[in-house]
Amino acid sequence: MHGFEDTGAKPLDDPKDNRPWYKLLNGYHWFVLVVAALGWLFDTMDQQLFNLARTPAMKELLKTDSGPPSQDDIFFYGGIATMVFLIGWALGGLFFGVLGDRIGRARVMLWTILIYSLCTGLSALSVSVWDFAAYRFLTGLGVGGEFAVGVALVAEVMPSRARPFALGLLQALSAVGNISAAFINMGLGVAEGANALSVGETSFSAWRVMFVVGTLPALLAIFIRRRLKEPERWQAAAHAGDAKKHLGSYRDLFADRVLRKNALLGLAMGFAGVVGLWGIGFFTFDLLSPIFTAHFKGQGMSEVDVRSNVSWWIGITSVLQNLGGFFGIYAYSIITHYIGRKPAFFLAFVSAMASTAMVYAYLDTFSELYWMIPLMGFCQLSLFGGYAIYFPELFPTRLRSTGTSFCYNVGRLVAAFGPFTFGALTKVIFTQANGFEHGVRWAGVSMCCVFLIGLFALPFAPETKGKPLPE
Repeated sequence: MHGFEDTGAKPLDDPKDNRPWYKLLNGYHWFVLVVAALGWLFDTMDQQLFNLARTPAMKELLKTDSGPPSQDDIFFYGGIATMVFLIGWALGGLFFGVLGDRIGRARVMLWTILIYSLCTGLSALSVSVWDFAAYRFLTGLGVGGEFAVGVALVAEVMPSRARPFALGLLQALSAVGNISAAFINMGLGVAEGANALSVGETSFSAWRVMFVVGTLPALLAIFIRRRLKEPERWQAAAHAGDAKKHLGSYRDLFADRVLRKNALLGLAMGFAGVVGLWGIGFFTFDLLSPIFTAHFKGQGMSEVDVRSNVSWWIGITSVLQNLGGFFGIYAYSIITHYIGRKPAFFLAFVSAMASTAMVYAYLDTFSELYWMIPLMGFCQLSLFGGYAIYFPELFPTRLRSTGTSFCYNVGRLVAAFGPFTFGALTKVIFTQANGFEHGVRWAGVSMCCVFLIGLFALPFAPETKGKPLPE
């Protein structure tokens, strides 16, 4: 086995071995976990850079000679850009998910990291909403492929008892990527306010510099290429005679009644969480941006100082949301170890719906920010800890990346209309003309019913706790 050392310890899957899960891992296990976690961490950093840059980017790209764009237009076109990004994410996930089963997890992970890193830099060159959306589509292709191959790789390499905890940690570290993006946003906001982003007479917007920073994860590809090997499970499936031609096949996935059912139920569960996060949760920044702006303008600050302070507090909001998310994701991996996958999902869906509706309905002061936002992040992102653990357990090795990608990325393809719906609700229905002073609030509250879709699918899903990965 590549990179494994014989330590003389008990067999790694010995049921009588009661050591903590992390003591079951050898050097190569840790290497795989670190590489996959960094790949996903940088992936989520890119996602969050986009969420944080979306509003200032729309303000600049939609600005005309007649003046700045309306708040409704910012929400609407921001929703379109997010929808296009998610469509690219979904299509990239579907394509690279199959490729991960056919040619290997490690190789595809390398490609996806390079794609999302390099295409992120292109977003800094945007001159209109439409080329900005096009660059986000290209970035989404790489972003979408990384998750499925990453969790398949970790699931197949780890000892069975350590698998849920390792996958939970992998997903929890995605919150670190989000927090890193928040600190980048805060630092660049301060730099912009201090006029430190100027070279000569040329001034660079903080949101453009953020996307340039997003190209750095490409360096991780160097480490992946040098040492990362394909899992033995995948190698065995790839060399199993005629089975090779069935690696990564959507036809095979849907020809089998059980696998088809698992894929469709996983899709419904993934859809609920993805819309909840990308169609509602990450628009919290847009909910709070006008509140922060009005607050600092009321203090008589200049336009530059207002932008700097708003950027800082949006960054604080992201940090709080993702700190809550880090603990929520890892809490799921612990809770599911004791009560099972389905009961843990039930708790996560209910708490995500309640906490998200509460934030949109009531949050309007700085003091509420400090507890409502972390609570919502904890509840919403705990679902994604569940997806990382549960989806790979639903499919055999030859279809694991394909099936996981289908659940996560077809859900994202359908979910791409979530941000568009959110933007449309604020522009068409919950508008000031219709008597809604803060239409974004009621758009968010009304969309929380999406979590019910996951709850309705849950009773029909299989329980996988304590079962080995399907071969």
